[in-house]
Amino acid sequence: MVLTLALAFLGSRGIWDPDEGRYTNVAVNMLDSGDWLNPRRNDEVGHWTKPPLTYWAIASSVGVLGRNPWAARLPIALAYLLCVWLTWRTARRLAPGTETPAAVVYATMLLPFGASQLVTTDFVLAACETLAVWAFVEARWGKTHPKMWIVLMWAAFALAFLAKGPPGLLPLAVIVLCDWLLPGRRRALEITGVVLFAVLALPWYAAVFLNNPGLFEYFIGDEVVNRIATNAFGRNGQWYGWLAVYAPTLVLGTMPWTPSLWRWTRGLPGRIRRWRDPGARDQEAAMLLLAIWVLLPLAVFCLARSRLPLYVLPMFVPLAILIAIQRQGERRSLPHWGWLAAWCGALLALKLGAAAWPSHKNAAEWSDVLRSRTPDAIHEVVFVEDMARYGLRLHLNAEVEKVSLLPVPGARFNPTFDEDLATELAEGEPGVVYITKQALWDEVRSRIEAKGYRVETLGRPYRERVMFTVAPMQGP
Repeated sequence: MVLTLALAFLGSRGIWDPDEGRYTNVAVNMLDSGDWLNPRRNDEVGHWTKPPLTYWAIASSVGVLGRNPWAARLPIALAYLLCVWLTWRTARRLAPGTETPAAVVYATMLLPFGASQLVTTDFVLAACETLAVWAFVEARWGKTHPKMWIVLMWAAFALAFLAKGPPGLLPLAVIVLCDWLLPGRRRALEITGVVLFAVLALPWYAAVFLNNPGLFEYFIGDEVVNRIATNAFGRNGQWYGWLAVYAPTLVLGTMPWTPSLWRWTRGLPGRIRRWRDPGARDQEAAMLLLAIWVLLPLAVFCLARSRLPLYVLPMFVPLAILIAIQRQGERRSLPHWGWLAAWCGALLALKLGAAAWPSHKNAAEWSDVLRSRTPDAIHEVVFVEDMARYGLRLHLNAEVEKVSLLPVPGARFNPTFDEDLATELAEGEPGVVYITKQALWDEVRSRIEAKGYRVETLGRPYRERVMFTVAPMQGP
């Protein structure tokens, strides 16, 4: 069942922009250039919003299985499967007898299932973080080789750090707090594991910081501090943004198991009062860990000014285990297999529906239109003052650029535009197709002609965009 949920129809939908397109574009650029160190959105501009682990995974999959959406999404689907397995293993250690229900709950919750079909960094991060917490659970609650498990924990945190930087270490705060609240030896900060983390996680950062002066300040300032403390990225930074984003995500994302989660939530204040007593914490150590694993990250996400639904994805593993424990306490078994089969069928129907749904985000449709209108090979697609459809990198095997109509000052790292239109025209590259909004067409055409070029439109406007090619004016 879980394999079917993860892999069925995985490639039936084209790459959707902007998010899926950005990640696959960078990954394919790595594959084609052979430069696996520097993430790039094209030959001229780097893409420094995320560390490279997700790009490496996508590039490896595409390199082995071919340039298609199925291969691009496979690493994400595998991360989902890994989280299902880790949910089973963690529940088996913390609450024996709940492992199968917990895994089923996780596999069938709406948010994990939906996220497993999207190319983003979030599921890769969730898998790495869950692996780290499971290793800690084995070290603390298991009976053998605690040092080995702590080493694995730090290796997993190194991968999380390569997936999303400092936010990948948030579960480490969960572990340290749990270690402090529970009696017994504190294991998490053993030096061997810390050294291994440094050896695995830091070389890539050191290399790119040395090769790109100013990148360290950009990472810390823009990608960490500004995302936490400001609304510079426009991601629901209002005072009520946490409620608008995370409340529906948790209510709808945990479907169809939301009622069980609500019943656990109602009993949480009483448990927290009991946990003031060290003896009660020791007796309910597993429940304490799970509660901290949910509440501490949720508090951080609510306080941060950058808020998106998938940020809370790593919390769904402890939520699934808590739901399974709650149902066990209520003597509620899993629903009848026929009910589960019907729900899984509905999830698969959603996947097929998304593939059939006409959307301007679907890069496969843009690729088909461009191929049908352009008899010659397309080497580059340039978007003028418009959202770049980076999914074309996979579907069309063409470089994608975004240019401004007039020269504009750009940031050194991750500028809004790659260059301006005049600079792009002067390069004189073959096989270039331009796309701009229909509303801007008259201005764009006049500026191109003023530079001594003629334009040729490629058919009628598509989704309110004009597609055209450019060539030098013929002399008299």
